[in-house]
Amino acid sequence: MSASTDCLPPPGTSPGPAATAAAPLAPASLGAAPLGYRGRIRAVNPIAGSLPPEELERRLVELGFVEGAMVELLHQGLFGADPIAVRVDGVTIALRRREAAAILVEAAD
Repeated sequence: MSASTDCLPPPGTSPGPAATAAAPLAPASLGAAPLGYRGRIRAVNPIAGSLPPEELERRLVELGFVEGAMVELLHQGLFGADPIAVRVDGVTIALRRREAAAILVEAAD
């Protein structure tokens, strides 16, 4: 049996109650969020790009992208959906999606 099918139930059966219970969602990237998304920042995890990771993290934190802050994706560019306008704790900020990818969020309840 292959490793990818080891966790699957046999055909024609349903998974047990533990498998169908709602699992908490892992944080996702704000850069991949759809228009209208609302959530809370869980972490800032910069990746290498046009800026060194330390510099990108510093800039995002200075703009208010800190753990626990509420965010909402308000607008996006016409071509390629870039840049995006994000409201973070009442302040609207424009970011490239590539920079927003460093911000990990989870959906608001």
